Amino acid sequence: MQRWRGLEDVPGDWGRSVVTIGSYDGVHRGHQLIMGRTVERARELGLSSVVVTFDPHPSEVVRPGSHPPLLAPHHRRAELVEALGVDALLILPFTSEFSRLSPSEFVRSVLVEGLHAKLVVEGPNFRFGHKAAGDVEVLSALGLKYDYDLEVVDLFVRGEAGGGEPFSSSLVRRLVAEGDVEGAAEALGRPHRVEGVVVRGAQRGRELGYPTANVETLPHTAIPADGVYAGWLHVEGEPMPAAISVGTNPTFDGTARTVEAYAIDRVGLDLYGLHVAVDFLAYLRGMEKFDTIDALLERMADDVKRARELVETAEPTA
Repeated sequence: MQRWRGLEDVPGDWGRSVVTIGSYDGVHRGHQLIMGRTVERARELGLSSVVVTFDPHPSEVVRPGSHPPLLAPHHRRAELVEALGVDALLILPFTSEFSRLSPSEFVRSVLVEGLHAKLVVEGPNFRFGHKAAGDVEVLSALGLKYDYDLEVVDLFVRGEAGGGEPFSSSLVRRLVAEGDVEGAAEALGRPHRVEGVVVRGAQRGRELGYPTANVETLPHTAIPADGVYAGWLHVEGEPMPAAISVGTNPTFDGTARTVEAYAIDRVGLDLYGLHVAVDFLAYLRGMEKFDTIDALLERMADDVKRARELVETAEPTA
């Protein structure tokens, strides 16, 4: 898959293409439906498929300080998009100047002059242009002027997550914030992932016999509710069964909120400075403050046992 940063990276000889545009945070099952249809139609037409997204998230530029918790960083989104068979990913720098483009100017510069769109595939709620003035009706009308077609995909796929709500990034963020990582996984089609660099913490886990990777998460990451989870710690492409703690370590009167993963049955790992990923499979319990270290150790042993059993019956995500 080709990856472009800005319209200037698009090859000068780029031909007609099938395009979809959106923030696509998380690449959840609704997004997968739209991108899958984009790839399918491109192959039918003998053209290339292109996914267009933005950096930073448009809300941060339009309403500074309102950046939503992110479900996946751009490099992870690129991996997920490529796995769907997309030919090219275009990340557009979203600036104040760009945000002021009218719907017509947006279409002309991005879809027509930039990507030579033959067909545009979107969901029914797609909005674009200054103050989100453009919708699918406007996009369709502009297609008559600029010689492209529009296909609207009904992305309201539903499941048990959120009580049957349509899958959306907002739904996934809410489920993650509530600690419902199983519901989030249903909507995403895979476990929710948190990434970052392993840094030195208080090293209490090592002293207690459960050395953990203290993950300094990327900015704006959607972090699950405080508690203990089962999942995987991904290190240099290897998924390791893990018991994961999110919270402030109340037994030790901690104040900083951390994400720590204990790689089950692994000894002698030196992960400091490595970029790792943590996948959340299941919620085990809430965060508790224990009166004694022995009580904490007893509960930690139980957490690890339950995490091991859950992970053994599940398949990790690459």
